[in-house]
Amino acid sequence: MQEQGDLISADIEGYLLQQENKQLLRLLTCGNVDDGKSTLIGRLLHDSKMIYEDQLEAIQKDSKTQGTTGDTLDLALLVDGLQAEREQGITIDVAYRYFSTAKRKFIIADTPGHEQYTRNMVTGASNSDVALVLIDARKGMQVQTFRHSYLVSLLGLKHLVVVVNKMDLVDFSQARFNQIREDYLAFAQSLAKRTQLKLPELHFVPLSALQGDNVVNASPSLAWYQGLPLMALLENLAIQPASANQPLRFPVQYVNRPNRDFRGYCGTLAAGKLSVGDKLRVLPSGLTSQVKSIVTYQGELQHAYPQMAITLTLEDEIDISRGDILVAADDISVVTDRITAEMVWMAETPSLQGKTYLLKTASRLVNARILAIHYTTQVNTLERQPAAELNLNEIARVELQLEQPILADDYLTNPTTGSFILIDRHEQGTVAAGMIQASHQALESETTKSTELTPVTSSERAARLGQLAAKVTLQGGSNTQRQQLAIQLERLVFNAGRFALVIDEEELAGGLAEEQPQLEAWLLTKGLLLITSQASQQQNLSDNKVMSAVIQSTELSKPNQYQEIALLENENTPAEQLLAKLRELKII
Repeated sequence: MQEQGDLISADIEGYLLQQENKQLLRLLTCGNVDDGKSTLIGRLLHDSKMIYEDQLEAIQKDSKTQGTTGDTLDLALLVDGLQAEREQGITIDVAYRYFSTAKRKFIIADTPGHEQYTRNMVTGASNSDVALVLIDARKGMQVQTFRHSYLVSLLGLKHLVVVVNKMDLVDFSQARFNQIREDYLAFAQSLAKRTQLKLPELHFVPLSALQGDNVVNASPSLAWYQGLPLMALLENLAIQPASANQPLRFPVQYVNRPNRDFRGYCGTLAAGKLSVGDKLRVLPSGLTSQVKSIVTYQGELQHAYPQMAITLTLEDEIDISRGDILVAADDISVVTDRITAEMVWMAETPSLQGKTYLLKTASRLVNARILAIHYTTQVNTLERQPAAELNLNEIARVELQLEQPILADDYLTNPTTGSFILIDRHEQGTVAAGMIQASHQALESETTKSTELTPVTSSERAARLGQLAAKVTLQGGSNTQRQQLAIQLERLVFNAGRFALVIDEEELAGGLAEEQPQLEAWLLTKGLLLITSQASQQQNLSDNKVMSAVIQSTELSKPNQYQEIALLENENTPAEQLLAKLRELKII
């Protein structure tokens, strides 16, 4: 840091101008546990001489007590800041580090490799340009390699660098590196085919983060490698920022009214080019006006470009509020109150279909509820499964209903207006992050173009209803007790946003009673949860096991197709006990 320190002391304005003119690259490191992510970041900082002397002294001291590299300097401690991380030798939270070289500025997000911290990784990836996926040269590709590669592709990062680390432990073998490269390329082709995602541009770099081979400087041990060292590769990657050629998007963050003579609309230009005199349209209201001036801290400008923080004044006094988006007057984009998105659930509490959340996109805040969970994606296997609710770290394709319309761009087209977070209205905590895939209008358009209407499958019906077809048979107690329990359970299921139907034998008069088995079988094919009752054949139930229930569903795994539950007299009512069991079995 001495060289930069001298420049700051001698010419602070020159230093700031130098930094301002450098392009910023946001990096994400991910990979399997103990593949060396934190060590690699520490090596980048150390070898690029971006560590202060007091930091280096502290790391040298901590390496003796908390290090994992023996007598050598443990560079991972530069990044592993939490006490729990240092004690366990793993990364838990997302750690950010800044450094710069002569060519570029960098912000590195070191994300955890453990599956239970998927939400942390998504947080780090959401603002990144490049992902470094580390692979241990000894172990090759592992489950978390697949998971992180899928998440990186889902979030639309443009570059992915496969870093084959710990090459020193395989004697810097070219054959081993080539094998891992071929394995990853085969996986990438399969990933693109199965998910229909556009993959990032791939790069492959062999190195040893611990010893510094091929990190900043080329290594004689890797003389067979013809590419650039990692630092040089990162300095030369072509990063495409938000384009001025994209459709204009200016989310209004704040209405500035310091006095009665000035009314300005503040925000950051998300995409497109803006000039004085341009005609604009306000969404969702549809009002139009013309740009009068573009005001910045340095003064007024004639033009504004993406990522510039500006204040606009308009020729007309029209109603514009925080959350509105200004677009070109001839922009044909429409607003919608229904969107489809890929969503990552980030809360400990499961999602509740039908519950109202706050949806925040750009600077707009609207009420929203989960209309349907089409499927969840198992990130380790890429298998799609129906789901009734979303749990921590699960990723799902969902449909959301909004109380007010918004401008919904596809996430890959414009991340600012194509992404959102869901907020619990009572606890005010973020529960999910989402990437808009299409608006409801776009989906309707695709459906209309289809020339063949195929039958609705059971899996599609389960995904739309958010439940599995199942039958609950109540046993024991009196007829009155069973009838009351059936009604209570139906109400709880209904309040949870699902659909249940009570089959009452007394209501099935005459021949219908004889057809009850066939009727139940037919209703189950329609994805309903049926509640029936019969007198228990068991006479030995103890006093605290007044009633019982049998839950059946062919959609469950074989051992769980038939489950019997004793309904105990405790703090939860029998209906609440049954509802909890249905959720445990993921029927609702």
